[in-house]
Amino acid sequence: MRHFDWRWLVASSVLLGALAQAETRPQYGGTLHVALRAAPVSLDPADSTQPDSFARRSLTMLIFDTLVTTDDGGRIQPSLAASWQPSSNNRGWQFRLRRRIKFHDGTPLTAEIAAASLHAANSSWNVTADGDSVTIEGSDSELLAELALPRNAIAKRGDSGRPIGTGPFHIADWQPGKNLTLAADEGCWRGRPFLDGIEIEMGRSFRDQMTALELGKDDLVEIAPEQSHRTGLDGRLLTNSLPMELMALIFNRDVKSTDEKMLRQALALSVERGSIRSVLLQGTGQPAGGILPNWMSGYGFVFPTDADLPRARHAREQVRTIPTWTVAYDASDPVARLLTERIALNARDAGLLLQPTTAATADLRLVRMPLASADPWIALANVASVAGVAAKGRGGSVEDLYAAEQSLLATQRLIPLFHLPASYAASATLKNWITRSDGTWNVADAWLESGKP
Repeated sequence: MRHFDWRWLVASSVLLGALAQAETRPQYGGTLHVALRAAPVSLDPADSTQPDSFARRSLTMLIFDTLVTTDDGGRIQPSLAASWQPSSNNRGWQFRLRRRIKFHDGTPLTAEIAAASLHAANSSWNVTADGDSVTIEGSDSELLAELALPRNAIAKRGDSGRPIGTGPFHIADWQPGKNLTLAADEGCWRGRPFLDGIEIEMGRSFRDQMTALELGKDDLVEIAPEQSHRTGLDGRLLTNSLPMELMALIFNRDVKSTDEKMLRQALALSVERGSIRSVLLQGTGQPAGGILPNWMSGYGFVFPTDADLPRARHAREQVRTIPTWTVAYDASDPVARLLTERIALNARDAGLLLQPTTAATADLRLVRMPLASADPWIALANVASVAGVAAKGRGGSVEDLYAAEQSLLATQRLIPLFHLPASYAASATLKNWITRSDGTWNVADAWLESGKP
């Protein structure tokens, strides 16, 4: 009988353990390939002419940093600011900057640069620099949450016009609206990222993105909400944020008569959100009767979402002359046309006339807007701005928030339809990337598995 060599077993176990550990240990190097539907022509966080999107926010936070940030629980955390306290006159906040932080071009971060950056993004703010501190006075009570927004990231604006940040990646090549190449910042104050670089293609349709992922050309792509269920069944690595995008109908002007008020009420009551979600959105998202999702406000469930055709017809019957409303939709959104046509059919059942169009001007438009923040007051104020309505000031209770949302809905400038998540798919080689609850993705700590032990 041969004797069992336990030394071989120990050596084999050590080798197998080392191999397994090597497979899961983060690896430096590699270039991440990302595809996006958005096609921004500016990377300046403060450029308000660029459409807001989860993609733009994600890119901003790879290149730039904010004074403070928020965790998934909504709690404020330090970032470029090491600490903060009420200002000496109690009219604002004073933020003390971290020391020895440099921009990608080697310029030290100073309070003067930070103050200039914040003022560029918020012309109404009174921002001053004093030593290593920045003081902001006369701002709203949600200042800390506002400062965590990507649009308030600190950027150094040099003579070249290209903004420079302090984030984990710097801009290596930029073709506005087409391609962006990022390279790891070796001296990043947060530590060097694992990835050597990121190559991003912009303006890619959802279909093109999925094809590139299937062919192994891209590592991280966006998924249309209505396709996320099928994508998951196909076995791909899929993540979804909390419902953070509002789909709504927005009218281009205020109600001008009682008749118009009745017709807008009839339209809101005619939309069959449940069947639209089941068929066109493939079960993704949540029907919305209010502006804020329930996870954010805690009371979203109280707003009715079911169609009420008898009430819709009754409201329509109060009006003698029925105009034909044009409804604009985004032609680049593959499901927008189907959604608009289905809403028009629902409206016809109530006796209303809606004409879908891709024209730039229309009586109302189908929009999909990322909610600006997980802070409900900031999110509500941003929706009010998009709808062209003045938002109420921040209150201190859930009752105040509910009253503010009710007030905005009472203007009848918008009809909420759905709350949708942001969805992404990735190759199996992309490790340790996350989709935040706010809909943005983060690859600052991600790495690519090479397949070699």
